[in-house]
Amino acid sequence: MTSRSPNPRGPRATILDVAAAAGVSRQTVTRAMNDMAGISAETRERVQKLAAEMGYSPSRFAKGLVQGARISVGLAIPDLSNPYFPAFASSVVEAATERGWNVVVDDYGHGTGSPLDAAARLAPQVDALIGYLAPHPDQVQALMGRRPVVALDSPEAVTAGGISFDYRHAAQLALTHLVSRGCRSIVFLDSDQGGPAGSRSAATAAVAAEAGIDLVRHQAHPSAAEAKAAVALIVAGDRRPDGILAFNDLMAAGALKALQESAISVPKDCAVIGMDGIPLGELLTPELTTLSLDLRAVGRAAVGLLDGLLTGAIQDRGPEAHLTLQHQLVLRQSA
Repeated sequence: MTSRSPNPRGPRATILDVAAAAGVSRQTVTRAMNDMAGISAETRERVQKLAAEMGYSPSRFAKGLVQGARISVGLAIPDLSNPYFPAFASSVVEAATERGWNVVVDDYGHGTGSPLDAAARLAPQVDALIGYLAPHPDQVQALMGRRPVVALDSPEAVTAGGISFDYRHAAQLALTHLVSRGCRSIVFLDSDQGGPAGSRSAATAAVAAEAGIDLVRHQAHPSAAEAKAAVALIVAGDRRPDGILAFNDLMAAGALKALQESAISVPKDCAVIGMDGIPLGELLTPELTTLSLDLRAVGRAAVGLLDGLLTGAIQDRGPEAHLTLQHQLVLRQSA
């Protein structure tokens, strides 16, 4: 893991700051923010207005001090049907449960859903948020106010914390291995959905250009079925690839199926490498070579960051609040 350069901001407004600005006691602020009896409507409105202006957002964290509620964490993910995300979510729930926290999951990747929609649904219920939030991580942090957000796979985000992935390192591992196998006509099977695909795509293209590797990029929806259709068209063309690097393991699975149906031997005639390291890869024939992430470690790192941000052990947007994790090349039968 490596940390990113800090981008500090001022300290969060506290309940004592609001009390001082309003000229009332801490108990009065608590009553105003939790709509409790014992204060006038005028005082409640004045305190709530000052709190909003100062960016003080107690949400459930402050309510927990009054009502004994546990910390509740929002988890925003784009697609539970992709095996990567349940594995990641499971690791977050495990690490959060060890701390006695609740986790509220929002799967926003259906219809016209977006990370911002997920955050809007989660914000009234949670004290902090973890998620794959591209292309809206900064808007999500603004929506959450002073409550910390840990964004995954958004290296330029200005959220309280974040975890990024070193795609240049991953691309170097994969392309170096394909070239060492004698591959000379390599396809990068990329996602067509933008967001994190951009960073994977840009890193792969840059590494290929620097190494003088002949790389052709094709886009498809990041599913096995769409990848299968895309690869079927590719291999039916004039220029058949002898190496394929896929955006994720699901797309790599689709590529393997298309190659099998086209009577192209893997890895003899075309080597295939996926990305993410989901358990599915070991169940394929041939077993999938992949750029693997330790998903349990990713989830635990996200929860650990959030813990530090909530307790103040990690400075909001400080050097310890942004981590970069690396993939490892797991060699199996497909490459």
